[in-house]
Amino acid sequence: MQYLLLIYGNEPQWDKFSETERQAISNEYTEFTKSIAQSGHLRGGNELKAISTATTVRMRDKKRLVTDGPFAETKEQLGGYYLVEAKDLDEAIALAARIPSARWGSIEVRPINPHDMP
Repeated sequence: MQYLLLIYGNEPQWDKFSETERQAISNEYTEFTKSIAQSGHLRGGNELKAISTATTVRMRDKKRLVTDGPFAETKEQLGGYYLVEAKDLDEAIALAARIPSARWGSIEVRPINPHDMP
């Protein structure tokens, strides 16, 4: 079964890390990604650009409303994701717990409801 591991963190907190700390964290992510690729769990994933680059689109009364930024103000922002293959929720949770930023942010584990694409 596939799961999306959504990585949430506080962007201003990231900016407080020193360059040395940020590099160490990036190295941890590289090692984590390699390990889940080698184990066969990794199906995809990406880091997202800063929340300041986000655009939200809504349709109301057949009119398109476009606003800068996220849909809602939150303390934690979506910063990236991994799409993984896991035998069950417990295995997906175990993978999520190994994501480096789980130590200061949160990882949302969501099962994928697959649909056939044209």
